[in-house]
Amino acid sequence: MYFKRFTTFAAVVAALCATSMQSSRADDYPSRTVTVVVPFAAGGNTDTFGRLVAEQLDKRLGQRFIVENKPGAGGNVGLGDLARSKPDGYTIGMGTVSSNAINQTLYKTLPYDKEKGFAPISLIATLPNVLVVNPDKIKATSVEELIELLKKEPGKHTYASSGVGTSIHLAGELLATKAGIKMTHIPYKGSSQAILDVVAGHVDMMFDNIPTAAQQVKAGKVRALAVTSLEKAALLPEVPTMASIIPGFEATSWHGIFAPPGTPPEIVEKLSKEVQAILAEPAMKAKLEGMGATPVGNTSAEFKAFIDTETVKWAEVIKAANVPPQ
Repeated sequence: MYFKRFTTFAAVVAALCATSMQSSRADDYPSRTVTVVVPFAAGGNTDTFGRLVAEQLDKRLGQRFIVENKPGAGGNVGLGDLARSKPDGYTIGMGTVSSNAINQTLYKTLPYDKEKGFAPISLIATLPNVLVVNPDKIKATSVEELIELLKKEPGKHTYASSGVGTSIHLAGELLATKAGIKMTHIPYKGSSQAILDVVAGHVDMMFDNIPTAAQQVKAGKVRALAVTSLEKAALLPEVPTMASIIPGFEATSWHGIFAPPGTPPEIVEKLSKEVQAILAEPAMKAKLEGMGATPVGNTSAEFKAFIDTETVKWAEVIKAANVPPQ
């Protein structure tokens, strides 16, 4: 009886000590510089969002949050480094729909354990794509007219993307699958050159992130037919949604922040709360909305559930479109 009581008492003490240590670990964090890995080149949306959040974390938590760009292989290079980092909260990183949902199916092998994945911190923002066409190459002024044209001329017309497996590429595949049409995919190494080639008429059309495409639309260089979010986009309020024409069509880009697998939950929770608070600030919301993005900010559990849904969704698109594995 005495031994049983002693064992129970020891277990309670151990649990209390563990809770105390966890609380102390979260309270003391961060006590030094934190590296924020961005698995894409500087200047893109992921880099911009990462720097905006890092700057605010720096101010709120009193330690430097330094962005380090590690591009390559659709985000896999940087994410591989993030996964191998010590799970102590001092290396965190950005991720996107491409790197953290699409790549799970698209790539035969990944430089990290698919099952372990990462510790989601928070979804930062979603960003709609917009379907644009070269007005000299494509006379269609609506999605309905475009589909009719593509059905009459299967495989004749081309669409650009920022690379195989990006949300921009798979938005085109989703359109082809749902509308029963055929287009020829022309992948680029980035969306900036892709949209310029659509403007020049080297490629007929593309889905592109709305911040860059909106500039070309407003300049009259390309014609916008529809946005891929369920709601209309503030940057192009006159443009209809794809979902209003093809029910269920949604292909938004998203950007979030992660920690390596095994990072203490209390540190993940602390970072998540800070990011949520940052994204709720009116100045930050206005800045992101001015870029055409929708600020989010959610818990780790909510973000994980969102990623799981997105991974299944894009796996089905990849399978239906017979996109070859990379």
